[in-house]
Amino acid sequence: MSITHVSVTDAHAAQANGATYVDVRSTVEYARGHATGAVNVPLLEPDEDTGQMTANPDFVRVMKANFAPDTPLLIGCQVGGRSLRAAQMLDAFGFTQVANVKGGFGGATDPMSGRVVDPGWEASGLPTDTAPTPGGAYP
Repeated sequence: MSITHVSVTDAHAAQANGATYVDVRSTVEYARGHATGAVNVPLLEPDEDTGQMTANPDFVRVMKANFAPDTPLLIGCQVGGRSLRAAQMLDAFGFTQVANVKGGFGGATDPMSGRVVDPGWEASGLPTDTAPTPGGAYP
């Protein structure tokens, strides 16, 4: 299978048509604000002892336990890096309808010019929330 890449506006439209937005940012980032309706399954979480971000060893297990392999999934993070990695993992584990949300929640910029390359969900004026989506908080 191959991963598709969608803008935040296309992701919002797909979400309205039944796709599930999976926010792979940490639980702290998700709590600060996320796409309305997004569920949180972090790819990385801060280590309790060091505070350093570490891989969530349960990421794939949780995804498999909660979503059928043919579920349309929109994978988003802050700017697009973690979501691409998560989408690649899901693809490798047999998920067949995975889309990486370019720009994520915060938007991606060109490191040389600072120019916005992919606008984020929040800056695009799409609906956001700080309350967890019912049944969508990771803990």
